[in-house]
Amino acid sequence: MQVVHERCCGLDVHKKKVVGCILTPETKEVRTFGTVTDDLLSLTDWILGHGCTHVAMESTGVFWKSIYNLLEDKEVEVLVVNAQHIKQVPGRKTDVRDAEWIADLLRHGLLRGSYIPDRDQRELRELVRYRKSLIRERASEVNRLQQVLEGANIKLASVASNVMGVTGPSWMNWSLETWMRQSLKNWQKAVYVTRLRNWNEHCMA
Repeated sequence: MQVVHERCCGLDVHKKKVVGCILTPETKEVRTFGTVTDDLLSLTDWILGHGCTHVAMESTGVFWKSIYNLLEDKEVEVLVVNAQHIKQVPGRKTDVRDAEWIADLLRHGLLRGSYIPDRDQRELRELVRYRKSLIRERASEVNRLQQVLEGANIKLASVASNVMGVTGPSWMNWSLETWMRQSLKNWQKAVYVTRLRNWNEHCMA
């Protein structure tokens, strides 16, 4: 088959290691790196040191993101490929062969990269998703609070349109302070009665 990219690298990315295979007209080199920052920087230097113009890796979970973030600012075209597009072949059962297979497919122009938004869009997406998760968590806590109040036969939702509006928290704070004052009075009464009983017993002795 015709060689489309003379200097390319295929990466098989895992949680704790990254296996890379570089194919150039001069050589074929396979190395394994860790996934901490220093190891990923070494991986980047290794790829750039061989003059690779294209890098391909599978879109495995979120493990590809760190590598992509390091390479996107370099003069390298990075392809994040859907795993379904990289078909299994007989005998391809090791991480090294996976990396070699990805590099070989990339070399002959047989891989199609997924759409990856630019850095600003990715950061905005993460912020929006985080905001949505906070809204869902807040709604869940409000529902749990309403269930607790209903279980105590407190019909706050029947008289307040929004339990977490102005009226709801104010009423709950007032109720809590009232209960604490009453509990403190009961505790002081109990201490007084106990001391009086002890004094009587001492006098009767």
